[in-house]
Amino acid sequence: MKFKITAAAIVFGMALAAVPVFAHHAVQAEFDFDKPVSVKGTIAKVEWINPHSYLSIDVKDDAGKVTRWAFELVGPGGLRKAGLSRDDRGGLKPGQEIAVSGFASKDGSNSGFAKDLTFPDGRTVTIWSKDPYAR
Repeated sequence: MKFKITAAAIVFGMALAAVPVFAHHAVQAEFDFDKPVSVKGTIAKVEWINPHSYLSIDVKDDAGKVTRWAFELVGPGGLRKAGLSRDDRGGLKPGQEIAVSGFASKDGSNSGFAKDLTFPDGRTVTIWSKDPYAR
């Protein structure tokens, strides 16, 4: 009987420890799929890291005021599947113009989750194509 209780406690503890891992990957928790966002600007920073990569761009409004936007991207594996290479940071270079479309952050900040990247040559790379409402 003591073995069964110990085994049950171990299984329960392992399941409880896995909860933060699953919670981390809930894109819907941070971003609003009903609020699409598209911005065009100059790449300020590229962070090609696990578990998610990041792209910061400077967006200039009509008055010339620059606002920094931060976009979360899929991880390096997803970027590679989309055709972007880690060797050259997917062709994402600071100072380069880029257009990003995706979903706005729920907190109203200048951030979002990137879905498509459009390069200066007109090439568009879809880095996230999952249906946000699929269960």
